[in-house]
Amino acid sequence: MAKSRNWYELDNAAKIVPSTAKGANTRVFRLTCQLREQVDEDILQRALDEIIEDFPIFNCVLHRGLFWYYLEETDLRVKVEEENTPACEPIYIPGRKNLLYRVNYYNNRINLEMFHVLADGTGAFMFFKNLLTRYLVIKHGIDAEIKPTDDFSIEEKNVDAFDDFYSKQRGLKQLKEMRSVKAYQITGEIDDNLLPHLIEGTISASKFLDIAHEYKTTVGVMCVSVYIKAIIQGMNRAQKKKHIVVSVPVNLRQYFKSGTSRNFFGVINIDYDPADYNGDMQSIIAKVDKDFKEKLSPESIEKTMNSYAALEHNIGIKMIPLPIKDIGIGYFDRAAKKGVTSSMSNLGQIKMPEEVADYIDGFSAFMTAASQQITVCSYKDRLTFGEASPYKTHKSMLNFFRCLTEMGLEVELGTNDYDKE
Repeated sequence: MAKSRNWYELDNAAKIVPSTAKGANTRVFRLTCQLREQVDEDILQRALDEIIEDFPIFNCVLHRGLFWYYLEETDLRVKVEEENTPACEPIYIPGRKNLLYRVNYYNNRINLEMFHVLADGTGAFMFFKNLLTRYLVIKHGIDAEIKPTDDFSIEEKNVDAFDDFYSKQRGLKQLKEMRSVKAYQITGEIDDNLLPHLIEGTISASKFLDIAHEYKTTVGVMCVSVYIKAIIQGMNRAQKKKHIVVSVPVNLRQYFKSGTSRNFFGVINIDYDPADYNGDMQSIIAKVDKDFKEKLSPESIEKTMNSYAALEHNIGIKMIPLPIKDIGIGYFDRAAKKGVTSSMSNLGQIKMPEEVADYIDGFSAFMTAASQQITVCSYKDRLTFGEASPYKTHKSMLNFFRCLTEMGLEVELGTNDYDKE
């Protein structure tokens, strides 16, 4: 008799992912840990085999249903390999039965790449930190049953938090309110093979925090403000007539108590008019800070969370067959992108158990995008900015790093650029 397998509906944020994975925007994100020693493949495989049992949602394949995509558990297992392909290559291939994440390594780096239907950056880091902790415990014979501080039960990690916290509202009014005006678009020469180009820059977290305090603001506001300045530096006079809109994902676990490892985030848009920039950073920070405070209010956050759930709970949309939904979602996704210049996601400070912390040098993260997305994370005193883009050059990001050096910060750069003259 065939064994019955668990299946899961996609969470509300994940529902649009398969329909929008196009070209260089593979909807794959990458978390990287740089160790202070070479990686042992056999031990990494053993650690993965042990901890995957605690994350059943990650051990699933994606299927097309009549009305929505869904996940089904499988006996397939990921095989750890030395990295030998470009970063963030497609993981989901329609019609192919495969797992939606991969683990590879190169020298002293361990990489986790994941299709966005499974998790957001915070949820993926729950998995990644468990993997790294178990790897280092085995590798160094640490006599302790240790797990990361954000470890939760299997039930808590599997839950669809959008469904748990959705507050029923009439119609799709909140979705209409999220529409934006046409924003300035970053452009460039697209990679011939639609491969994502990655660049990362690392600075001192404590020195950057000191600068943010000098401006009487937070690290999050400071990151977005410097990025907006960098974009302005690359605009001509005509382009400066358009607003810069930076999309900022927000971890909803900070506002609704949840231990889910699945997607649970909302998005706020920070809108800035280049005409308001007078050459002083404060003229950007003031507007960005105001936007953050207004859009992160409890009322706005609840509206943001509900906007994701509204699609699923609308009876008219529920009954539309999936092929038609794919077309509609693709259309609305393209329209939404016209209202956004770029995205910046701050995953915050990464903390590891003290027993293994000193074996780790740092972390970085990348999220593919149709244009450009910046992902920020920190470990100890290393604050790292990772950009993924289909463009062969990194004009805005290099301007961003120049802005940081002008502020007195040393920037350590790395890239996967493979163009050869």
